[in-house]
Amino acid sequence: SGVVAIVAATKDGCLVLTEQFRKAVNARVIDLPAGLAGDVAGMKGEPLLNAARRELLEETGYESSRWEFLTEGPSSPGMTNEMLSFYLARNAEKTGPGGGDASEDIDVHIVPLDRLHRWLEDRRADGVLIDPKVYLGGFFASGMKEA
Repeated sequence: SGVVAIVAATKDGCLVLTEQFRKAVNARVIDLPAGLAGDVAGMKGEPLLNAARRELLEETGYESSRWEFLTEGPSSPGMTNEMLSFYLARNAEKTGPGGGDASEDIDVHIVPLDRLHRWLEDRRADGVLIDPKVYLGGFFASGMKEA
């Protein structure tokens, strides 16, 4: 198992983000699409890339045929040994409804990279928490030029 976070960039220069209520902080949080590998019945030992593909589609309704592993590291090394793997989904396209599974209520945001910082600051001013991984996602998406 493991945890995946997806930097989904559309071909027109937008970042695909999720927003949902998180009980642990009692607030709505903007985050990258993310989830656990192997948490679905019958999927024990699921490869991380498969989990990334599944989570992106489930949470956002987006898919990509161009995936790249970006990096991995501990999610909170002072609290857990959990490792977080980041994947880039290039040219992500909307193919399904998204919104998460029956236990989730996810809003999907498609944000132009050139307005990401301002958009995040506006959301913060509205009382929404921003997961810092979103800034890392913006960094990766902005730095990844088409090959």
